[in-house]
Amino acid sequence: VSDLRPSALPGSFDVSRSMFDLRSPPHRFMKRYDSLSSVPSSTSSRKDSQGSNRSLDTITLSGDERDFGRLNVKLCYVSSVEQIWITVLHCKDLSWPSSCGESPHVYVKGILTLPKPVHFKSSAKEGCNDIKFMETFVFAIKLQSLQAVRLVFKIQTQTPRKKTIGECSLALRELSSEESTHWLDISPPSK
Repeated sequence: VSDLRPSALPGSFDVSRSMFDLRSPPHRFMKRYDSLSSVPSSTSSRKDSQGSNRSLDTITLSGDERDFGRLNVKLCYVSSVEQIWITVLHCKDLSWPSSCGESPHVYVKGILTLPKPVHFKSSAKEGCNDIKFMETFVFAIKLQSLQAVRLVFKIQTQTPRKKTIGECSLALRELSSEESTHWLDISPPSK
């Protein structure tokens, strides 16, 4: 990906400088980086030694760089009854390993990471580009307890055997009575 001939080195500094630009919000958009190069896989071009842009769109992404999809959830805390409402809306552009088959049955397992974790799971749906769950889970938990924990989602397949194909999480510090919608980037499962 990187041209390391001496004539191309001045152009490569633009790429490494932009990687450490801290002016943009740190967690707004995540970029995956190729393990062999500092060029972000989502960047489509860079300047070569003649100053023209060369497209990188044709590069095939390896398994650890592809998008794993996004999970859409809504959260709300009803303080009058001390309840958290978690709605799992849908999962878009989900990718799964070929070992799971063409369209495995997929469900979302949620975990509130309290000292005594609270688990819940959606019903299983057939895997496709946009899996609609539209399921709400309600738990009676004090707000102070929730603000120090994370809500973890594991995307799992039911067939041919149970397997975690991705995960994502979200901190609950800013939980409020105002319903909030979140799009979470799904990452490969942690080992």
